[in-house]
Amino acid sequence: MSQSLGIGMAGAGIGGLAAAVLLAREGHRVTLFDQFEKAGPVGSGLMLQETGLAVLAEMGLRAKVEALGTPILRLHGVSTDTGRAVLDVRYRALRPSLAGLGLQRAALFDVLHEAAMAAGARILKGTRITAANGQTGILVDAGGGAHGPYDLLIDALGVRSPLSSAPKKELTYGALWATLPWPDAGPFDHTALEQRYEAARKMAGVMPSGRMAQGAPDSLTYFWSIRADQYDAFRAAPLIHWKDAARTLWPETDILLSQITDHDQFTFARYRHRTHGPVVEGRLVHIGDAWHAASPQLGQGANMALLDAYGLMKAFHGEADVARALQRFLRLRAFHVRLYQLMTWAFTPVYQSDGAVNPWLRDRFAAPLLRLWPAPPILAGLVAGGFGSPLKRLGLKAAR
Repeated sequence: MSQSLGIGMAGAGIGGLAAAVLLAREGHRVTLFDQFEKAGPVGSGLMLQETGLAVLAEMGLRAKVEALGTPILRLHGVSTDTGRAVLDVRYRALRPSLAGLGLQRAALFDVLHEAAMAAGARILKGTRITAANGQTGILVDAGGGAHGPYDLLIDALGVRSPLSSAPKKELTYGALWATLPWPDAGPFDHTALEQRYEAARKMAGVMPSGRMAQGAPDSLTYFWSIRADQYDAFRAAPLIHWKDAARTLWPETDILLSQITDHDQFTFARYRHRTHGPVVEGRLVHIGDAWHAASPQLGQGANMALLDAYGLMKAFHGEADVARALQRFLRLRAFHVRLYQLMTWAFTPVYQSDGAVNPWLRDRFAAPLLRLWPAPPILAGLVAGGFGSPLKRLGLKAAR
C-alpha cells in the first residue's frame, strides 16, 4: 500500500468524487470541500463512453451505473437545410459490443457519492474554496478560513475554478438542457442521440438518459443550442417565442415542448475552451474541467474526469514522493488530454457557430463521406474516447 497522505480536494463533481473514492480506497485521508450545503450535481444528462465505463468497472460501480442508464448505439444528426445526415456515428462499426450510455448526471453523482462515503472520504459541505497554495498545502475558503496543510491538493472545481486560469473569452454558444419523461408515443429512437441543425446557428438534440432508480420511468435529455449573449433575452421573453423556433427546426419535438412550461426547467450551460497550465503547481494538481475545459461536441467531459481520477490514483500507487507521483500523473494523462482538446476545438465551429463556410461544407460533403471506409470506425473510436490509447496507458481494459 502507498504511504497514507492527507489530501485536500476542492469540488464534489464527477471527477472529485471519483478521485475521492479511488484515493480513499488506497488508504489516503481524503477531505472533500463542497460549496453547497446539500451536495448535488449541476447539469442534466451526460454520455458515458467506453473510457469512463472502464474506470467505473475498475471501481466496481459499472453494474450499478449501467442499471440506471440507457445504452446508446448511434449518434445521428440531420441538417434541416439539406435533409442529409451530417452526423452518423455507429459504435458497432468499431466493435459489435461497443455502446455509449445515456445517464442522468444526478444518477451518476449519487452512485459516486455513496461510494465516496463508504470509502471513508470526509465531505465538508457549505465550504467554497477560493484559493490554494501548492507550496504550503493550504486551501482557503471564501470566508478567509485556512484548511490544511495537506500533503496533496486537488482542484476539481470544474470549468470556472477560481484555482485555475480563465480563458480570454467564453465560447460564443452554450446550451439549454432539460430532463423530461420519455414519451411512449414519441417518434424518437431509444437507442440513439438525435440532433437537428440549421447551419451551425441552431441545434436541438434528444438523448436517452436512463432513470434515477431501477424501475423508475425512463427519461430523456432535451438540449437547445443558444448564444450565450442571448440567454437573458430568452429568459425575459415568453416561452412561446422560443417554442415556435424549436418547433420549426424539429416539428416532432412538439410532444416534448408541451412538457416545458417554465424557463427554470432548463439548466443553462456556458462553455469555455482552455487547457490550464501548469497542471501541477507544487503539491497542487488540477483535474477534470479545472484542467481541460471544452465544449461538449465530443461528449468527453465526464469520461475525461473519470480517467483523470483513475490516473491520479495510479500515479500514487506505491509512490510516497508527491512530486514524482504528480509527474507520473502527467505522463499518464497529458497526451490524451491534448489530443481531445485539439479535436474538440476543431469540431466545435462545425456544429455550433455563426460561421457560414463550415456548416455549408459539412452539409455538402459529410453525408457521402460518413459512409465511406474508414470513416465509420474512425468516428466510432473518436466518440468512444479511444484515440491516444488512454486505457492502455492506465492499464485498464475496455468495459466490455
